[in-house]
Amino acid sequence: MLSSKKINNSQKGILDFTMPRLHKGKKWFVDFYAYDPTKGGLRRKKYMLDHFETVKARNEMASMLVAELFHKLRAGWNPFVKTEETRGFTDWSVVTQRYIDYVHAALAKGTIKKKTAIDYESRMRQILLYISESGVSIKFINQFDTGFCADFLDYLIYDKDVSATTRNNYRTWLSAFSTWLIERKYIQENPVASIHQMKQKEKFRDALTASALKRLRDYLKDLNPPFYLACMMEYYTFIRPDELRYIKVGDISIENQTVFVCSDVSKNRKGQTVALNDTLLKMMIKQHVFDHLSSDYLFSHDLIPGPEQIFINRFRLEWVKVRKALHFPDSYQFYSLKDSGIRDLANAEGIVFARDQARHSDIAVTNRYLKADSTVHEKTKHFKGEL
Repeated sequence: MLSSKKINNSQKGILDFTMPRLHKGKKWFVDFYAYDPTKGGLRRKKYMLDHFETVKARNEMASMLVAELFHKLRAGWNPFVKTEETRGFTDWSVVTQRYIDYVHAALAKGTIKKKTAIDYESRMRQILLYISESGVSIKFINQFDTGFCADFLDYLIYDKDVSATTRNNYRTWLSAFSTWLIERKYIQENPVASIHQMKQKEKFRDALTASALKRLRDYLKDLNPPFYLACMMEYYTFIRPDELRYIKVGDISIENQTVFVCSDVSKNRKGQTVALNDTLLKMMIKQHVFDHLSSDYLFSHDLIPGPEQIFINRFRLEWVKVRKALHFPDSYQFYSLKDSGIRDLANAEGIVFARDQARHSDIAVTNRYLKADSTVHEKTKHFKGEL
């Protein structure tokens, strides 16, 4: 039976170990178990003694080895953690709280302004929200690496639809936070250094062409009907991806042909209703959406209605598979379906209809989704003016 020893509560989880023991038989060895943070549990460590030729020599070496190993383990040594990396295995929650405490102390001493302190706390809360909404698993501070930072910035751009400027401001703060971590020996290198700033007018999302929309429809309608419905929701209702995962079956009115977006999840914090297109409603009926409980999320596990909410990046991850299969450019994002829908509704019924369906406060906002092209319209040729 294994017996473990916990040495230091502040390092709990890193320094757990079992007593070193000598094993005799065909093979002589001393072994023990120590906590391996990369595995998340105890891992065996062995020291072979077969190279000592006599039994006496093996016993003497085993006695010294057991005593030395026990002394080192009690002192905090871990064979699976390099000494200079030990602080990297401090709990993520502990470090983030220390950072908030540091911000509060800096504010109290007058080394930073109140506005700056509020900004730093807000950005840290956004990271914690990202972890919650995306289901990211981060236990130790050394998991705060380039991959984590890049994914977080992508989440802001693609799932939260922030501007390039806002995304760049977060990148700047991430770099400053990384410097704070380096100074305190939690990490050794700045993980943000290799992530470039996004140009303020950098093109990262385009509306799908009519032919691309048809290819998407033909590919999804039979192969993946639940995700086809999600794409239709984005295209016809303009409900943002981070709002879409909150929509419940009960938010949909068949009689009024509408979808309600409650104030708790709406980007502008207003409860608003949008129209439900005929084609979209028929697809919902075909997929038996209304056979489910009104309390069920419209998109749950496997993107069908259910009681559990999906993570915010679920639509984006599914979209990446489709984009690769159809060889779409990277500028075609899941959110591009909203751009496409606004464009097509504005062209068909007018920009006011598109503005109201998109829940924009002003037509100027809607106009940003309508990129001018070089198309020559036949109606323009035959327009009869008053001059």
